[in-house]
Amino acid sequence: MQPTRIIMRKRIIALLLLGALTLFLLLLRLAYIQFFLGEHLRKEAMENRMRDFPVEAKRGTIYDRNGNELVTSISADSVFAIPSQIKNPSETAQKVAIVLDMDPDRIYELITRRESFVWLKRKEDFQVVQELRSLKLPGIEFVEESKRYYLKDGLAAHVVGFVGIDNQGLTGIENTYESDLCGIPGQIVMEYDAVGRQIPSAVHKRYPPVPGHSLFLTLDETIQYFVERELDRLVDAYQPKYAVIIVMDPQTGEILAMGNRPTFDPNRWMDYPPSTWDRNPAIWYNYEPGSTFKIITLCAAIEENTVDRNRRFYDPGYIKVADRNIRCWKAGGHGSQTFEEVIQHSCNSGFVEIGLGVGIDNFFKHLRGFGFGMPTGIKLPGEAHGILIPQKQATNLNLATMSIGQSVAVTPIQLTAAVAAVANGGVLMQPQLVKKVVDHNGKVVRELQPREVRRVISEETAREVQELLETVVLKGTGVNAYVDGYRVAGKTGTAQVVGPGGGYMTGRYVSSFVGFGPVENPRAVTLIMVVEPQGGIYYGSQVAAPAFRNVMQDVLRYLGVPARDDLPKPEKQWIWVEPEEPENVKVPQVSNLPLDEAVRELRGNNLNFITRGEGNVVHEQVPEAGATVKEGTTVILDLRAGKVDKGRQVTVPDLTGLTIKQAGTLLESLDLWLDPSGSGVAVEQSVQPGKKVDRGTTIRVKFEPPAAGSPPGREE
Repeated sequence: MQPTRIIMRKRIIALLLLGALTLFLLLLRLAYIQFFLGEHLRKEAMENRMRDFPVEAKRGTIYDRNGNELVTSISADSVFAIPSQIKNPSETAQKVAIVLDMDPDRIYELITRRESFVWLKRKEDFQVVQELRSLKLPGIEFVEESKRYYLKDGLAAHVVGFVGIDNQGLTGIENTYESDLCGIPGQIVMEYDAVGRQIPSAVHKRYPPVPGHSLFLTLDETIQYFVERELDRLVDAYQPKYAVIIVMDPQTGEILAMGNRPTFDPNRWMDYPPSTWDRNPAIWYNYEPGSTFKIITLCAAIEENTVDRNRRFYDPGYIKVADRNIRCWKAGGHGSQTFEEVIQHSCNSGFVEIGLGVGIDNFFKHLRGFGFGMPTGIKLPGEAHGILIPQKQATNLNLATMSIGQSVAVTPIQLTAAVAAVANGGVLMQPQLVKKVVDHNGKVVRELQPREVRRVISEETAREVQELLETVVLKGTGVNAYVDGYRVAGKTGTAQVVGPGGGYMTGRYVSSFVGFGPVENPRAVTLIMVVEPQGGIYYGSQVAAPAFRNVMQDVLRYLGVPARDDLPKPEKQWIWVEPEEPENVKVPQVSNLPLDEAVRELRGNNLNFITRGEGNVVHEQVPEAGATVKEGTTVILDLRAGKVDKGRQVTVPDLTGLTIKQAGTLLESLDLWLDPSGSGVAVEQSVQPGKKVDRGTTIRVKFEPPAAGSPPGREE
């Protein structure tokens, strides 16, 4: 018995010791959890119970320079769901889908997710939200957010830009000044139990958002309306691919207005194709400026003193540089001219001589000085650099063509800034769109001062160029830009559109005018650019100059510049005047003619035209040849690149002035044969132009060396 008791006692003691050890270890673990892991576990528990909901900051307001509201933020309710609180997902999905006009399956998929929070619809209309609230559906909640509202619809749409669904700036000023406008988001924190129910009288904190800063732009709402009105007129009259108008204060570089067509409404930007809103043609579109660029050539020559202002120039209609004849826009040329007349007439031959006198090195020095080939630094996304030939690769032929605005590509904002430097006395200013940034209490955070980039020409050169450009408006190609009561100066431009693969596209032009006023103290520089105007009218003097006149007249009056009665009037009549009562004319036969020749025929009969399709030969025309119509009627020209359908007669084109190769190519496209004699350009043909003949007919053509000069080219 004794041994058994001893054994029992030992076992009891062992169990007690084991129990004591276990208790001791549990106490150690409890102490570790309490004193070492306690804070961490408390935070995790709190995170499991707490849910935070973001509260958007109110985005800053955008004003024009005078404090007129352009863009603001308004309250809008958003709908979200807490899936754990929804007891009947199918029924809830059906009811919500009807009110929100959404797919019930999509709603069901959202509210059955294993998530604590899902958005159903953001920034919904007030009436819709009220209707959904009245249903009192468990798990369907609402939160107030801010919605961007553009008070002036499409006014300066490309400049202002727009925001996405999360109020993030996507384009325009909304994008480039995102950090100023967005503000700091807040939070709402609430405590829930294990099954996702809100705990009464539990933790509920709100961290208020900090509103974003507001912007005061350099834009003037009234001047912007002038620009938008004129753009609409240009679209109505010419249906262009693009149209751009920029108005800048030359003294400060501030943009007073910038408008484009096509345009869009930022309130409904998703209703428009991306090609309309994702690029701003005023800062993105590269184009050969044509004769407006002659202002830079003129500045370089006068600044470098490489031109004799007293010499006379002779223009036979072309000038030979290297192995190429560069034609003047006027057939037969301008003959003998003074230096001033070369500028007034926009004579290509004269400007080529002036440019060659400057030299490649000096010319490129001024190109870079005026800011071409590099961005201006305007605070908008997507600015292009322009295109310059590398100086080391430039030849005298390149210099000659650049002197008249070819072989160089600029953006509208680059050219506007460059001409502003001429207007303000020779200083290139950085284009500016924002005057100041203020916080939500109205305190100025920072004020942006005008920034001088560099001096590009002397004051004396600038003054002389200003006076010469004024004569262009009074006596030259710019008479349609004359503003009654004000001294204005400027330059017209008409350039062909360069194709994607190089070379010029037949019948497609960029019409432009850039100028400033009043000359004695320039207050505004205005650029008009119209890309591919339709209707057969495309000269800068006809399309862009009148638009410049309309804008500048309103701008100068609005700015309070007093009109003068003692100023000289233009010495010419307007180059383009619409007849009050158009006369009847017969539509000429232009089917199967090259497009250039067809256009000349139509213009000779005071008819306009539009083209459909691609190609260089007219396939069909509407109205048909011989129809009697009013002057100014638009003839539709269907183009084609290949041959016409078999089994039809064709109209013999006018081959006068074409080379053997050109004539052969044209006749071949019509299934006709060429029988040439001589060399040079066509002077006679065996079948009269306009006569219909069977396919396969042989046309005998006599060629002779061309007389001195060359066919006319572009007007300006």
